Amino acid sequence: MLPKESGGPKKFGPHAGTGHRSRLRARLLGGGAEALADYEVLEYLLFATIRQGDTKPVAKELLARFGTLAGVLNASDNALQSVKGVGETSAAALKCVAIAARRMARVAVEQNPILASWQALLDYLTIDMAHLTVERVRVLYLNTQNRLVLDHHVGDGSIDEATIHPREVMHKALDIGATALILVHNHPSGNPEPSRADIQITNRIAEAGRLLGIVVHDHVIIGRQGHVSLKAKGLI
Repeated sequence: MLPKESGGPKKFGPHAGTGHRSRLRARLLGGGAEALADYEVLEYLLFATIRQGDTKPVAKELLARFGTLAGVLNASDNALQSVKGVGETSAAALKCVAIAARRMARVAVEQNPILASWQALLDYLTIDMAHLTVERVRVLYLNTQNRLVLDHHVGDGSIDEATIHPREVMHKALDIGATALILVHNHPSGNPEPSRADIQITNRIAEAGRLLGIVVHDHVIIGRQGHVSLKAKGLI
């Protein structure tokens, strides 16, 4: 039986698992980033909300349900709470870790010119978008130093002119004084290969940018299986 979030079954006792928890803590503090397996990372995160009992079954069930550590941390609170042993407090703790990871990755993007820190951008976008269950379209607007001016969430849904219209993209760029931009969206299927619609709308926006002196550096598609740069594929 899995432990309840409020403290777990009485059979565990008030001191059950304290030795295991101490050993896990010692490995974490002494062994570095790879000291713990993914399920052990989840175990440790759950210690704070499941005060007594064995959190290993809950951690392993989370990984079985969502596939990866990233999948767990990016799952919705309702989905997390559908796993036996995970209550509102545990779900909130896991979501907070995901928020912290996004903010850490975003700092690296904001502090440096985008084109000079491309891997940091990809890391940030992957953390933020790879596990979304809806298709999300964003435009990253840049200044003359290629620093991020605005990370604009355009909308959710399949990428077409109903979601992202070239005129509106350029109007926003002119309004905030951006001189360049990067288009970004995700594929919930996991496969980041561009569709015909992806390529067509990118070329329309790039053409509009050329007329107005606004550079479209790239269109990056994010998926669980990786990412694709339309510029790298010669499609812009």
